Amino acid sequence: MTRQGFTAIEAELKQLKSVERPAIIRAIAEARDHGDLSENAEYHSAKESQSFIEGRIRELEGAISRAEVIDPSKLSGPIKFGATVTLVDEDTNEEKTWQIVGEYEADIDRGLMNIKSPIARALIGKEEGDSVEVHTPGGEKCYEVIRIAYL
Repeated sequence: MTRQGFTAIEAELKQLKSVERPAIIRAIAEARDHGDLSENAEYHSAKESQSFIEGRIRELEGAISRAEVIDPSKLSGPIKFGATVTLVDEDTNEEKTWQIVGEYEADIDRGLMNIKSPIARALIGKEEGDSVEVHTPGGEKCYEVIRIAYL
C-alpha cells in the first residue's frame, strides 16, 4: 500500500481504539443499568456495534501487520502498483485519471483504484500509447493509455 493509505489505516485504527471502543463500552454499561437484558434494545444494539468495531480493529491490525509500504515517487516505467494513469475511453473520448492502490485504500470517487479491479489488472505492464481492452461486469471497454506518472 502507499504511505498515504498506511497512514489512513493507522488513523482509523487509533480512532476505533481510543474513541469508538471506549464509547461503546460506556453505552453497554449504561444499557445494562436499565435492567432486563433480554428485552433491552439499547443493549443489543450496543453489543452489535461492539462486535462490528472489534471486527474492524482486527481487520485493520491484520492489514497493518501484512502491509508493504511502497513509495510510488521512486518508481518508473510501465504501469505497476502506485502509478497514476490517465486513460481515454476509446468509445466516448472521456478522459479518466486513477492511481492504482491497495484494496484498503481504494476509493474510486477519489481516483484511487483497487489493484485487484479488472481495469487495474488489465493496465499492469502497459505503457503510454498502448490500447487496453478490459472485461468489466458491464461489458467490454477499450482505453488508450495517455499518461503514466509516479507521484
